[in-house]
Amino acid sequence: MRQLIITTSNRLHFLMRRVAVFAVCLMFVTVVVQIIARYVFASPPVWTEDVARYAMVWTGLLGATLSFKTRSDAVLMHSVFPQPPHFLATFAKAVESAAVLIFILPVVYFCFIGLRGGFAKGYLARQSGLTADTLGIPMVWISISVPIAMIIILLHLAARWAGDEPAEVPASQLD
Repeated sequence: MRQLIITTSNRLHFLMRRVAVFAVCLMFVTVVVQIIARYVFASPPVWTEDVARYAMVWTGLLGATLSFKTRSDAVLMHSVFPQPPHFLATFAKAVESAAVLIFILPVVYFCFIGLRGGFAKGYLARQSGLTADTLGIPMVWISISVPIAMIIILLHLAARWAGDEPAEVPASQLD
């Protein structure tokens, strides 16, 4: 079971890295199109700003999953507490996990369930009734990035507890 969790986490990390790179490229291309259309043709398409904004949202949230997996997120505990097998290292890991869970579990819950209960009033259900003005697509396609990113971070957290260790960074990349 431990290996299944770690393998799933690694494969999702690989896939999300590709999706995040695609989102960055999409954001770049749409901004370039908008700049060229505005300053060369004096007529920018209305959809470019929204596509760039939504690609940025996806990039940011997927980037959070990537940094959490590689442990390149801002974490004070790794520099303050001793390394395993010291009991304080386990305590630091538990505190870090508790902080992640305290933040992520309510976000995931309210993505699907409303304040008074029921799926019809959850964040995603409310977003499915809205449409992006310039693109004409349901806003849920943009909003779904929130629970996807949070659930992936939960899986990466489970992989940490299952024994997933961060990859060593070569010394040549530290300079």
